Amino acid sequence: MQNTAHKDHFTLSEVADMLSVSKETLRRWDKNGKLKAIRHPDSNYRFYHKKQLLPFDEAKLMFNSNWQAEMQTKAKRPFRSLELFAGAGGLALGLEMAGFEHIALNELMTDACATLQKNRPHWNVLPGDVENIDFNEYKHGVDLLSGGFPCQAFSYAGKKLGFADTRGTLFHQFARVVEEIRPKAFMAENVRGLLNHDGGKTLRTMRKVIGELGYDLIEPQFLKAIFYMVPQKRERLFLIGIRQDLRDTLQFQWPSPYTKILTLQDALKTGILYDCDCPDSPGQSYPKRKAEILSLVPPGGYWRDLPKELQKEYMKGSYHLEGGKTGMARRLSWNEPSLTLTCAPAQKQTERCHPDETRPLTTREYARIQTFPDDWEFVGSVSSVYKQIGNAVPVNLAWAMGRALIRMLNCTVD
Repeated sequence: MQNTAHKDHFTLSEVADMLSVSKETLRRWDKNGKLKAIRHPDSNYRFYHKKQLLPFDEAKLMFNSNWQAEMQTKAKRPFRSLELFAGAGGLALGLEMAGFEHIALNELMTDACATLQKNRPHWNVLPGDVENIDFNEYKHGVDLLSGGFPCQAFSYAGKKLGFADTRGTLFHQFARVVEEIRPKAFMAENVRGLLNHDGGKTLRTMRKVIGELGYDLIEPQFLKAIFYMVPQKRERLFLIGIRQDLRDTLQFQWPSPYTKILTLQDALKTGILYDCDCPDSPGQSYPKRKAEILSLVPPGGYWRDLPKELQKEYMKGSYHLEGGKTGMARRLSWNEPSLTLTCAPAQKQTERCHPDETRPLTTREYARIQTFPDDWEFVGSVSSVYKQIGNAVPVNLAWAMGRALIRMLNCTVD
């Protein structure tokens, strides 16, 4: 397979993913002249030349990526990390691959704790509610605190919008642990909605609390997983904080993008990511009538590709509502990244149907799209495993962030 860095022509789908726009937007740009597609002389096949994409920052970053150089990052010493809300280990595994040693990981979900312990028996997994755990024993012994807390509104009863006003939220617990252990830096990941949550008040309060604790917050960034060797259209917001007494020493730079956008084929077939096709594993199935209808949806298609009568039958009352509802009756395509994985692949609003077979993705297919290695085993029922994988940070995205954090922390080593 070719790397984008050594490729001159790109399909409509590839450019849509690269520029983070829809195919419909590209067709509109084609009509109004903003970005004209090249048409093959013998067919209506449309493509774009690399030179046409150079004015776009996203494309320029990929074409001039430092990915290969950054892959050589090595920790100058073992950097110690502590993780909260560890889930099934996507973030922790990526950080481990980058060079971090986890001294403790906290997680509430019993099955996820069992998954962590099964795969890494030497990890110090602390099960239970973070609120009930004292982390003072780790004070000044941690280089990085990491974790993803749910996006929750704060109480504004005190009106000071400080640490006390965050009580009752899991961000408060994250901030409490920052205060208790005083890590050199922290990394928190969250959903895109945090940026504008509660009219922006939530993030402003977080920024103020982080400052009160003696940390500077780097301007938060959305990272699209497809740019970091993950075959999935998933976005996460990352917050990086640096202890103020180290601010002159620690300079953080966001990771460079990979030089190719990977597809579902890269996830499930032998290639760049895996040296064999996806192994068999358990998975859910569709009810008979649902399977009959979905069998008529083409790869890359959704409910609007069905005959009109079947659209009405499948969508019921939603048929007359506004909005694209593009996740419904959705079949994935081999030649594009997967849509964002959810916790339930067979639900009507978030279908992720296999491109060839009329069935939901299996649990191992799910894991591969999240870039877990095949030997990472998940504990629990099929629905629990889907939930653990769907909630995880993609391993390769975490690995890229981990390498960036290692490069930053290497500056503290003589």
